[in-house]
Amino acid sequence: APPPPPPVAPEPEPGRPAQPVAGDASGWSMNERLYNQVWGMFEDLARTVAAYRSAVDFADSRMEKELDQALADPAARSGPAADTARSAARARHHELVERARAVLDRDLAQLSAESQVVEPALPPEFARWDNPVWHGYRVPMETPMAVRLGDLSLPERADLRIPMLMRLPLERGLWIDAGRTSQAAALVAPDETRRLAGELATAVAGRLLAVYPVGDLTVHIIDAAGAHAAGYAPLTDSGLLGGPPARGASGVAELLAKLTQRVDLVQMAVRNRALDSLPPEIDTAEQLLVVHDFPHGFDDRAVTQLRYLADEGPAVGVHLMMVADREESSGYGPLLDPLWRSLLRISPVSDDHLADPWIGHAWTYEPPLVPAGSRILPQVLGQVADARRRYGR
Repeated sequence: APPPPPPVAPEPEPGRPAQPVAGDASGWSMNERLYNQVWGMFEDLARTVAAYRSAVDFADSRMEKELDQALADPAARSGPAADTARSAARARHHELVERARAVLDRDLAQLSAESQVVEPALPPEFARWDNPVWHGYRVPMETPMAVRLGDLSLPERADLRIPMLMRLPLERGLWIDAGRTSQAAALVAPDETRRLAGELATAVAGRLLAVYPVGDLTVHIIDAAGAHAAGYAPLTDSGLLGGPPARGASGVAELLAKLTQRVDLVQMAVRNRALDSLPPEIDTAEQLLVVHDFPHGFDDRAVTQLRYLADEGPAVGVHLMMVADREESSGYGPLLDPLWRSLLRISPVSDDHLADPWIGHAWTYEPPLVPAGSRILPQVLGQVADARRRYGR
């Protein structure tokens, strides 16, 4: 069936820009339209900031060239004529920069107005945890096309945050950096960074459980030393995990062996087009493995299995999320470099470490942490657990 027509914006007043409308992008459903609209906002922000920075760079280089020409003759480097030439060059530079800034401010104002309309209209999978839509949450019947993994902004307008939406199922694993590898993380105490990294893992895993249909996602946790047992309480208390968090080297080995076997069997079934012949004990739901405090509790065999899951798992529904300080695994040398490169690095504190592949901006990443004191995550997970009990999953 053809998609329903998108919302129509009211006619703007003469001389004023059109008022933005949530969901006016192309798509077969409202959620797909919102997804496309968010990506359009991201691309518009990237382009308008790139144009502004290019204009400023041009103005700078032009002023330098004009000043060099004015000062090329040593005999004319002083005096009223030289002062006039320098003042004229600086005036032209100021005019070009102000003109570029006016265009940037106009475009940013339009994007800000669009963001204020779009953000309240987002469904739970795209919304921040403080969005009221979570208070009307209902367990979904089908897997969404994407999930929100944070916010992105640029320094020209830090308060204009664009949702960072990632398609589902995840094509890459996630690495939550618990180290002090950036200036922003270096300003936070190490213990606080680790705590926030665990909170971010809980928030992301909880969001994924909330946006998948009942029984379509199984979450496993490796916390070999139990370092973040309290932080994972919303997940463990909900009863939604595939089993208790793995503890110690034996627990790590047992869980990794189980998931490795699943990957092997599903790969063979896919190659032979025999998915119906999988053993009944094989969980065919998507799997998410959360590894906390890597490499604690890992021996060489476990590290090899983890690399195998990172490489081969996503294609057959096994996804990886690691909470780790890369420096703590430096003893493995370059052996783990392919593992780190295969994962999408996100940080538990605001940090400008993400670069888009088109323009190369350094985007500031804002993690999707649950607001302090909020009970929305346990409330949502409680609804998911109730739905599982009703459906016997």
